[in-house]
Amino acid sequence: MKILSVTIPCYNSESYMRKAIESVISGGNDVEVIIVDDGSTDRTAAIADEYENRYPDIVKVIHKENGGHGDAVNSGISTATGIYFKVVDSDDWVDENALKRVLTVLKNSVKANAGLDMLLTNFVYDKAGVRHKKVMKYNRALPKKKVIGWDENVKFNKFQYVLMHSVIYRTEMLRNCGLTLPKHTFYVDNLFVFEPLPCVERLYYLDVNLYHYFIGRDDQSVNERVMISRLDQQIKVNKMMIDFFSENKPENKRLYKYMFQYLDMIMCVSSIMAILSKDDKLLEEKRKLWEYLKEKDEDLYKSLRTTIFGIWMNLPGSVGRFFSKLGYKVMQKVFGFN
Repeated sequence: MKILSVTIPCYNSESYMRKAIESVISGGNDVEVIIVDDGSTDRTAAIADEYENRYPDIVKVIHKENGGHGDAVNSGISTATGIYFKVVDSDDWVDENALKRVLTVLKNSVKANAGLDMLLTNFVYDKAGVRHKKVMKYNRALPKKKVIGWDENVKFNKFQYVLMHSVIYRTEMLRNCGLTLPKHTFYVDNLFVFEPLPCVERLYYLDVNLYHYFIGRDDQSVNERVMISRLDQQIKVNKMMIDFFSENKPENKRLYKYMFQYLDMIMCVSSIMAILSKDDKLLEEKRKLWEYLKEKDEDLYKSLRTTIFGIWMNLPGSVGRFFSKLGYKVMQKVFGFN
């Protein structure tokens, strides 16, 4: 059995997918690489088949009708035979030395029957044209090289979030928690991280820079201009997260706090994109989002509305929106996101 299944969703990725695939193949026979051709119209399918022919014991290819990033991830989860599961987007890649260390930890965990549900690693904001790349670490949030539960010195601060780039989940746990990402929807990576968390009992942090998150393509979904144009998708995911958290609040206090902080950040992202747009229609959608939260769970609304982010994103009038944008630009400089 493979230790780690890595799904690489690909849609018209012919110009950059090879780097992603080859970085994961470096893990050798311990990895299963699942390339999902999500209805591509360029040479993506042919390149995927080429790798499957070259590495039949490592690479599997799924050709499917276009269903979006989330649907490609769903296909990977349902197909995976590895004990653990990770997603690597086709324009990103992993560090080969770090991958070897990750595989060692996972193999040792399986041998020790440690019950590891989630492994976290660092990721690098690999922004085009920037010499000094920002590395997102969890060394102040989690003890290193230790399988722990949520009550054992887990201290995520307001700016430390588990992203798809940093997480590896146990495959069986993902299936058992019932995760199914919506089709034709952007920003589902937040759901991929968020919804399984109540099922995570044991976690481990390995302080290596595994994932390189490329930022620089004009058509990337995280590009600010693109995010504004797809704000309806961001808000759709945001509402799904509200629904899930409202209906699945964990009893563990530290896990509750972390998931609350995560939802707080996503409310902030949705709100600031509407503010940056300067579009009255999108500003109205922001208002409706907060109203949706209030109608769904008034206690949760009151709690989120009075956080720093909740206050900051709802400062009144044009002057308030000016200071909201100013704060966002400062955060952008500090953390290096797009």
